[in-house]
Order: sequence, then C-alpha cells, then structure tokens
Amino acid sequence: MADAAVNGTRRVLIAADKFKGSLTAVQVAERVTTGLRRVVPGLAVQALPVADGGDGTVDAAVAAGFERREVRVAGPLGHEVTAAFALRGDTAVVEMAESSGLQRLPAGVFAPLTASTYGSGELLRAALDAGARTIVFGVGGSATTDGGAGMLTALGARFLDAEDEPVTPGGGGLAELARADLSGLDPRLSSVELVLASDVDNPLTGPKGAPAVYGPQKGASPDDVAALDAALAHYAKVLEEAIGPRAAEYAVAPGAGAAGGIGYGVLLLGARFRPGIEVMLDVLGFAPALERASLVITGEGSLDAQTLHGKAPAGVAAAARAAGKEVVAVCGRLALPPEALERAGIGRAYPLTEVEPDVARCIADAGPILERVAERIARDRLG
Repeated sequence: MADAAVNGTRRVLIAADKFKGSLTAVQVAERVTTGLRRVVPGLAVQALPVADGGDGTVDAAVAAGFERREVRVAGPLGHEVTAAFALRGDTAVVEMAESSGLQRLPAGVFAPLTASTYGSGELLRAALDAGARTIVFGVGGSATTDGGAGMLTALGARFLDAEDEPVTPGGGGLAELARADLSGLDPRLSSVELVLASDVDNPLTGPKGAPAVYGPQKGASPDDVAALDAALAHYAKVLEEAIGPRAAEYAVAPGAGAAGGIGYGVLLLGARFRPGIEVMLDVLGFAPALERASLVITGEGSLDAQTLHGKAPAGVAAAARAAGKEVVAVCGRLALPPEALERAGIGRAYPLTEVEPDVARCIADAGPILERVAERIARDRLG
C-alpha cells in the first residue's frame, strides 16, 4: 500500500464494466478519467476495464494488454461472422457471445430452438491453433439453448439420430438424439487448462435450469421452454449412456446451465468452473493495480440486485475492501439502497440520473454526463 500515494498524490484505479447499450468498459474508463482530471489536473489514473465473462470480456482483456485475434466462424444461425478472442503468451480469453451471442442475431429475430453454439467450438479450436495452453472461456449473453452440443460438434463430437444422421442444430434437435460419440474430440483439449468463467450457477435443467430461467430472454415461449428442458434432459441421459455417470453429475453442477447450457458442454471437456469476475480479475492483473491505488472506481450500467450476485462491480468491490481501499461506483441507474452498497463494499454510488434526471438523455448522452459525474467524484473524494 506504500505506492498508493506518493508525495500526497492520490492514485485512482478505474475498474468498471460496460454501460450496456451506451458505453463500452473502455469508454467508461476514458470518460471517468476525463472528468476526474478536469477537477484534478495531472491526477494519476490507471484504467483497467473489467468484465464478468459475458459480452465485453475479450475487449477487457485486449485493454489489459492481450492481443486481439480475429477468425471467421459460424454465428448462431449458421451464417459466418468475424469473431475475436484474446491471446497473451499461452493464455487465451474466449468469449462465447462473440460467436453465439444474442447480438449475432438479426434485430428482432430469435431462434430459441435452432440457435447453435457451433461457432463457439470453432473459437476454442482457433485458440488451440494459436498455441493456448490455458483458456478462459467466458460465457453469457447467448442466443442459444443447446447444452453446448454445437460447440462439442465443432470440436469433434458426433450427435446422431436413430438413422445415424447428425441431429439438427439447436436445442430443439436434441429431442431426436439417439447416440453420442465423444471419441473424436480434439486431443489437444486433454492437455489444456480450461476455465469456465460465468456469473451464474444454474444447473442444466429443471425450475432453475437454462431453459426455464433464460429461455424467455431468447424468445422461447412456454411451450418452447418445456420442449427445450425435455430435450436437454434427454441429451444428458444419452451422454450418460456414452460416457458414464459424470455426465449426470455435470448436469446438476453449478454453472452447467450457464449461457443456454454451454456450461454443461464445457464441464464435459474437463473445465473448472469459477465466478467470471474472479477469473477476469486474475487474468487482467487486478491485484498489483489495486495495490497502487488509493481510490477505486467501479460500476456498470445498472446497479441493482443482480449486481450483488457475481457481477463485475461486486467482485471489484469485494477485492478492494479486502485490501482496505476506498471504493465508489458509477452507474446509469441505481436501484440499491445505501445499506446494500455498504455491505458490498461500495462507499457511495454516483448514478447518471443524479446529474440528468431524464433517463432517455442519460442513455443517449451517457459519455458527457459520466464526465460530469466524475467531476463530482473528484470534488467529493479527491479534494
């Protein structure tokens, strides 16, 4: 902590997630830095954009010094897209939303029964081709509910119907699954450390499973949810026949239901499940940056009850509190009482709506308004 202030100069660490739909995590850091330095010229600021494994994870890794690699892969509907992963040395950060995310669907189009994670498997294969020995696989924001079957297929598995033909892509097609063959999986997977990074711990099926909890967000009707839940339960049963009881164990393991059940497929590959923000803070080098800071600014678009369950600001605040650092948060919308913030380790939150009560303007002009919020923080905390 000796480096946190030099000759009375305070050091600020900005470790915030994106404001979804308005600003990337990198842009949040840039705007906050501008606002702070408007009040305290020359202020020492380190920006470390963070993510919890969902969309924006690759961008956060690149901002921390990873190399961005792009590859053409299948999108959730089979059309080709350009997706990115991040690489530094022999560590890769792969984000399933890059290939199989909701943002890869045409506007207003959902495909809950047919969207596939095949492109996510292609991304993992590209990371292996690039020499990765450790792969952090961030999952979230998916358009899919196929239990990772598409991903596994891209990596060499086969899922066949009663006619010994490949089942159709997507979770709906798994209802016709008769036989699973994992013998053709890429052999390199057995010698790689694979980490499943997610902010959810749902099982694969059931009332808290992937179809029931997240299917509606992907356009699934109640009938679709029931069909997908049954199809995924059948998928797990067929896999149990193929590889033994571990297939059933993984189906109820924490994280199996993440991102439409792709978590289940990744666990089948031998991955270790860890909360996404914990993994990313390790990968991004948060600990040494925290040691140098005297004030930590975290945040995301909406600080609400979900924030407290594994989202990036909660992870940042917990680590900062453990190190005895002062933490404040920026956000577009604040839906947590002061006592909840305090329990999370956040001294105060600064929502954009304090500066501009019109929510529509906050969304449209988030950057300039965030600069004004940062000016307030500088006057309150750095004066």
